[in-house]
Amino acid sequence: MTMGPSYPPDDGQWRCGRCGCPLEQGKVQVFYLNSAFDVFLPRCPQCGLTMVPKSLAEGKMLEVEALLEDK
Repeated sequence: MTMGPSYPPDDGQWRCGRCGCPLEQGKVQVFYLNSAFDVFLPRCPQCGLTMVPKSLAEGKMLEVEALLEDK
């Protein structure tokens, strides 16, 4: 089984805003500009709501976005 990158939540005890369940790391497929990426992100085991940690959104995702838009 091939594992994608894992991005744990930023510090703290994170819970789902819908269900109140503790978030767990889970495989999520992220799409951007006709490209798909498998990554492990914090998500709700009950409803599937996924959290993108601030460090990922303002770091790696911003870099990838710039690279894909330059193509």
